[in-house]
Amino acid sequence: MTLLSTEEMDIAFSRWQEQNPKPASELNYVNPYTLLVAVVLSAQATDKSVNIATEPLFKIVTAPEQMLELGEEKLISYIRSIGLYKSKAKHIMGLSKKLIEDFNSQVPGTREELMTLPGVGRKTANVVLNVIFHIPTMPVDTHLLRIVPKIGLGTGTTPESIEESLLQRIPEKYLQDAHHWILLHGRYICTARNPKCNECIIADLCKHN
Repeated sequence: MTLLSTEEMDIAFSRWQEQNPKPASELNYVNPYTLLVAVVLSAQATDKSVNIATEPLFKIVTAPEQMLELGEEKLISYIRSIGLYKSKAKHIMGLSKKLIEDFNSQVPGTREELMTLPGVGRKTANVVLNVIFHIPTMPVDTHLLRIVPKIGLGTGTTPESIEESLLQRIPEKYLQDAHHWILLHGRYICTARNPKCNECIIADLCKHN
């Protein structure tokens, strides 16, 4: 496997930064709690499908107490269009209850605490830490898992090994926004079926592993 050099890493991320100076999550949310709910819903689903479901939901639910008041069955009526909606509804009810009981209804700011919540794994925790608490974490989803080794940004075959490799290799000044740039690149340019290499701003650097 061929990896980008330190210099090439810097060039790649500087180009992404120039093209998109302030990248943001494509999930719609109104506060830390609604982002947490949206990220849990987004597992094995598109951000677009989650946003369609949560638009009416977040007009009436923005806090864990309101979610418990709404109830699991009513929540299901909002999220039925999303994959795995039954287990996700259970997780959201469980995490809402735990937030009230253990965290004074506030979304906690550490990975360890976040991962005690039902339905919250490492990737979800990393998204919340990055987007809400501005901690330079590296949430690894299917896009990153697929394109990071292909381009030569990092090595690994599991989310944790990819995460570790990227945290070691990406220049610190780009770390806060790095996962957004790579994710968007995988979602819109370096697509799985027909990658748009002719539109790619790092095509001259890509190692095509």
